[in-house]
Amino acid sequence: MNIALQKPMTVQQFLAWEDRQELRYEFDGFRPVAMVGVTAAHAGIQVNLIGALRTALRGRPCRVYGSELKIAVAGRIRYPDAFVVCTPVEPRAKVVAEPVVVFEILSDSTANDDLVVKNAEYRATPSIQRYVVLQQSHAGAIVFARKGEDWVAEIAADTAAVLRMPEIGIELPLAEIYADIELAAEPD
Repeated sequence: MNIALQKPMTVQQFLAWEDRQELRYEFDGFRPVAMVGVTAAHAGIQVNLIGALRTALRGRPCRVYGSELKIAVAGRIRYPDAFVVCTPVEPRAKVVAEPVVVFEILSDSTANDDLVVKNAEYRATPSIQRYVVLQQSHAGAIVFARKGEDWVAEIAADTAAVLRMPEIGIELPLAEIYADIELAAEPD
């Protein structure tokens, strides 16, 4: 039996290939991975998050971007739901190399990648100081942050919680991120 082994793409090959595609793809270090659609709750949380970040960062050197722009992390290319960068970004840039804070919104189909695979990639990227994973079914976040040489996690469990991000000099109440979003009913 002949089985052809596919050579992994390089980041440069992927970027050139993706530029010719109609759909968006992430690069897992080996091959393109198609991006999946999102729910109304996911889209609403993302809009609220980017709006709250944009307002909080106004007048500061850091900027927020959404999932239209890519980041390079650990030899891979990702489209996080939102990220903050504090270094200048060229107006024609399609890939940002030094994100400081990265946000992903969990869904059933992406939970393993977001919590395990991307978490390891973000931890391996020195510029990333904080990785915030937001829940989609209820108000809450898992926040991973650098503390010296460690990558530690804490949980923000309800809308009364505040996301403290000293790396970018702001705090965001979860209530702003989840405002006007219909969430799943909480269990009794």
